[in-house]
Amino acid sequence: MIEGRDTIRLDKWLWQARFFKSRSLAAGVVTGGKVRIGGQPAVKPARAVGAGDVLTFQQNTDIRIVKILACGTRRGPAPEAQALYEDMSPPKVHVPKNPGFEGKGRPTKKDRRDMLYLRAGNGSFTLE
Repeated sequence: MIEGRDTIRLDKWLWQARFFKSRSLAAGVVTGGKVRIGGQPAVKPARAVGAGDVLTFQQNTDIRIVKILACGTRRGPAPEAQALYEDMSPPKVHVPKNPGFEGKGRPTKKDRRDMLYLRAGNGSFTLE
């Protein structure tokens, strides 16, 4: 007799693997069409997944690609959750933000007067 593979609901697995803080958040991502199983979109949170399935989904600003290794039985600590999947996501590239203002913050009233004086060019403080 052929054994069926162990399966679990998609939203429950995403929650147990600690990708989302609550099961309802995981279900919202699935119903929003942001999860793919083996390249096919999954739109129902009750979709059964099991070992060997590859999930692609968006988490915050990152795209995650994970291969399910086990279904799990509970939402345990992080090391236990990390044993449920293999992360196949490309390494994150750190892109520095644009450099900020190097000054000391907001200009003082004197600084603003000096800027107006320099912009006027003729020594007058008139604004045009």
